[in-house]
Amino acid sequence: MQNNNRWHYLDTAEQVAEAACQQILDAAKSAISNRGKFKLVLAGGTTPEKVYQLLAASGADWANWTIYYGDERCLPADHPDRNSVLASRALLDKVAIPESHIFTIPAEIGPELAADRYKVAVAKAGTFDMVLLGVGEDGHTASLFPGHQHPENELTHPVYNSPKPPSERVSISAKALSNSREVIFLITGANKQEIVKQWRSGADLPVATIVPENPVDIYIDSDAFKL
Repeated sequence: MQNNNRWHYLDTAEQVAEAACQQILDAAKSAISNRGKFKLVLAGGTTPEKVYQLLAASGADWANWTIYYGDERCLPADHPDRNSVLASRALLDKVAIPESHIFTIPAEIGPELAADRYKVAVAKAGTFDMVLLGVGEDGHTASLFPGHQHPENELTHPVYNSPKPPSERVSISAKALSNSREVIFLITGANKQEIVKQWRSGADLPVATIVPENPVDIYIDSDAFKL
């Protein structure tokens, strides 16, 4: 388990989204000022959607943002359950990030080939500026699931037999997700209470394998955390 987690307790999911949005915008300004670009890894699922909508309404320096995805489902490229489709609808279609700066996982070609292709983009990215992640009820993050074994030194993994459909996916590895200046976890909803307790007690969970050099910021609402 990370010993350097910073837990941010907020009342509502909306406040979680607002706080995370502000940290992302601050990180973007700093990265662009210091290094000329902002490399952001997007999370999937419904929790980040509020963050994306808030970002879309902001006046960021979009021309210098570069977008990656932590994981993707092996579905047709236009399938509504794809992480890339959700992110495009909520954020990317509404802002002026150059298309050449958006690195979508080609999961429609299958997990093995897609992971092999995406590792090139991850390798070229090097250290990310910001990684957004969620936490599943089973402690998974991105598409890193309990009980699944992957070579530690890979940058990307083909994922089979996912306990959540679809069974085939592609995920950036824990090692590569940890190679980020900042990492944010977004946790909302009463269905996350039990896994949060397990995580805080040091359980061996995929979420605990994300160990960047700097402290991890965890934004959590009152429904997900009960004393």
